[in-house]
Amino acid sequence: MNEATTASPARTWKKIACFYILTILFSGIFGGFIMFAGKMNVGDLLFVTGAMWSPALAVFVTKKIFGESIRDLAWQWGENRYAWIGYFVPLLYALPVYVVVWLTGLGAFNWDTVQKIAANYGWQNLPLGLTLILFVLLTATVGLIAKLGRALGEEIGWRGFLVPELAKVLPFPMVGLVSGLMWAAYHYPVLLFADYNNGVPKPYALICFTLMVIFGSIVMAWLVLRARSLWPAAILHASHNLFIQSIFTPLTGDTGQTKYIVDEFGIGLVITTAIGAAIVLLVAAAETKNSIARRSREMSKV
Repeated sequence: MNEATTASPARTWKKIACFYILTILFSGIFGGFIMFAGKMNVGDLLFVTGAMWSPALAVFVTKKIFGESIRDLAWQWGENRYAWIGYFVPLLYALPVYVVVWLTGLGAFNWDTVQKIAANYGWQNLPLGLTLILFVLLTATVGLIAKLGRALGEEIGWRGFLVPELAKVLPFPMVGLVSGLMWAAYHYPVLLFADYNNGVPKPYALICFTLMVIFGSIVMAWLVLRARSLWPAAILHASHNLFIQSIFTPLTGDTGQTKYIVDEFGIGLVITTAIGAAIVLLVAAAETKNSIARRSREMSKV
């Protein structure tokens, strides 16, 4: 067997380990400031931005250490449809959760938030319904720019580097699982020791968040590997943060048990992202089966 072939998996795992250690070290600097203050929004989000760009910095250093170029990353845009899929997928798994909560009384639609939005935007003289529509439209479009600026830093690392490297040594389902666990653990310090949670008991938040991230990572891994581009994952990540953190959760009032269902720390998104992951795994299995059948037919013709 070729020596380069046998060394390849070992080299890949070394790169992955180097990347993750550096990510934890770099993000730990910014996370330390966040945990010291106990708040995510301290420092005008500069610490959050630094933490979210730590995976990208870790990739750049890792590539340098291993004598590789960052041009090897999937910077190309790819087909537009994958970018659109990335944008709309979070809406598909988040909106049903919040609609059910609003309609069943598990949570209330928070019109007080709409009034505050009207005052903040200078729309006091507009009907509340129109204020709501304008807010959602502006946030879902212009608001994506700031979200994407931060999400890109993470996705250069998690999906631009980690997923393709894991795909060299693991089958697809394990790529989603391992990348999801690594991504989730990166958030644990601020989840446990700052206010990156919605007020539920921390063990509950940790479990729900971890499961949601793993299921979401399966979807994102498939999207990146299929598109051969990191941009759909960056857009999906930004869209997720936008719809959940900036639109749906602020517009939802707590009626007692609401926080156990909504947001990134409730059971609702665990259920819907699990459905999304199941669909992706079925699609991936079908693609693998078709690929094997096609290769078998080609070999039979030889």
